[in-house]
Amino acid sequence: MYATIGDRLVVHGTTVGHPDRPGLIIEVRGPDGCPPYVVRFDDGHVGLVFPGPDAIVVPAQRGP
Repeated sequence: MYATIGDRLVVHGTTVGHPDRPGLIIEVRGPDGCPPYVVRFDDGHVGLVFPGPDAIVVPAQRGP
């Protein structure tokens, strides 16, 4: 998994009743864009995340 600051991380809900948890990657602590990431989730929670197989990185829109 590779990410840069400004990308979005989406952790998919894995059971019924648990929605996806999207958030903004605000810091990349691993080498060359690798995890862990500091993520500000849309609910306001900020945490250090080591994404599992239930997570995807959505690249930010960059320039024209």
